[in-house]
Amino acid sequence: MTVTVLIVDDSSFFRRRLTEMIDLCPGLKVIGVATNGREGVAKAFELKPDVITMDYEMPIMDGISAVREIMAKQPTPILMFSSLTYEGARVTLDAIEAGAVDFLPKNFDEISRNPAELKQKLGDRIHAVALARRRLPSPRSAAPSPLNSTIRASASKSAPSRDGDTRPVARPRKHFALVAIGTSTGGPVALQSVLTALPANFPLPIVLIQHMPATFTSAFAERLNNQCKITVKEALDGDSLRPGVALLAPGGKQLMITQGGKIKVLPGDERLNYKPCVDVTFASAANVYRNQVLAIVLTGMGADGCEGAKLLKQGGGTIWAQDEASSVIYGMPMAVAKANLAEEILPLSQIGPRLAELC
Repeated sequence: MTVTVLIVDDSSFFRRRLTEMIDLCPGLKVIGVATNGREGVAKAFELKPDVITMDYEMPIMDGISAVREIMAKQPTPILMFSSLTYEGARVTLDAIEAGAVDFLPKNFDEISRNPAELKQKLGDRIHAVALARRRLPSPRSAAPSPLNSTIRASASKSAPSRDGDTRPVARPRKHFALVAIGTSTGGPVALQSVLTALPANFPLPIVLIQHMPATFTSAFAERLNNQCKITVKEALDGDSLRPGVALLAPGGKQLMITQGGKIKVLPGDERLNYKPCVDVTFASAANVYRNQVLAIVLTGMGADGCEGAKLLKQGGGTIWAQDEASSVIYGMPMAVAKANLAEEILPLSQIGPRLAELC
């Protein structure tokens, strides 16, 4: 089935190059272009594309206003294009909060230097965004799915009592020393949902691994810090894990936890697809804290976090995963669930309150 795309951008060069690249991708077809946000909204309603690519800085109506109007009247998966600057990051995060699914850097040099690689990246991202689940919150979203029920049942095994009946065995309350959260597509909104539910006196340190470019993570950490009762900051090499402080892995690098609860920030290894990589941080947490880690895998494309979760599980750690219904893209949490690693599978709306209650 062909995925139809509407391009909204005020640059004629960018519209033309995007159209050429998208039309060369199998299963994708551009069905319209718009030169500003107002025209983009009108064409979105008229053409009903499967995916919209949206610039953020345009005349007449900017990209964020266009996203808000489209999501309010005809919700459609939107892929934002942004500049690799602090201001570009801030605006992109505003667009994601308004309802955009994901973003790509708007890099004119990359178009000229490596068009084949960019075409592949663009095609993969549009296909993924087209599958994004955009569901309004409702009581139904909190109901356990068959997969939830199966995994929860296996995580809470029954044993015969003295009179022969079977009742769930109450597991002893675990003592945690660290919360580690990994996420990708849909993660900015998901992390905001989880972290804003935590009290200022939250007793555990937290590490956050969000797939994000290097220029975005400082703006994202600042944004979360302004929204949350706990402290959120971008991690620096040598930082110490502290209760009630969430450290966000810097974009383009790897975050590892060392003995004594110290943070080691390493250059991004080109052999790894993700910088930062959830697997790397989870594995280091397993090595240091073993069964005292609570790891949470939220919405995201791919399977990053699954291998690290296996190591944590082997050491006695506890794994939670976001459920399918509330995930923007059910990739990373699905990998953990299918590998039978998740002790609990929860709707996004329940993860923050559950974490606050547990700890």
